[in-house]
Amino acid sequence: MVTKEGVEGVLDRVRPYLRADGGDIELVGVDGNSVVVRLTGVCAGCASAHMTLHVGIETALREEMPDFGTLRVA
Repeated sequence: MVTKEGVEGVLDRVRPYLRADGGDIELVGVDGNSVVVRLTGVCAGCASAHMTLHVGIETALREEMPDFGTLRVA
């Protein structure tokens, strides 16, 4: 089951890496098995944002929550 608390736990683990580069990530919401996030700081306009989201964060969510479905950006 995908829960807000579970997603926040995953985001808390990746946040230090984003902050080291001047960015951050914010959980906008959980809708069923979909997670909606917002990138902030330099991450919001970074050319590597797609890679960060889909390789880093999406992978971490899948490992932690087998029911995880999709990651969307607000």
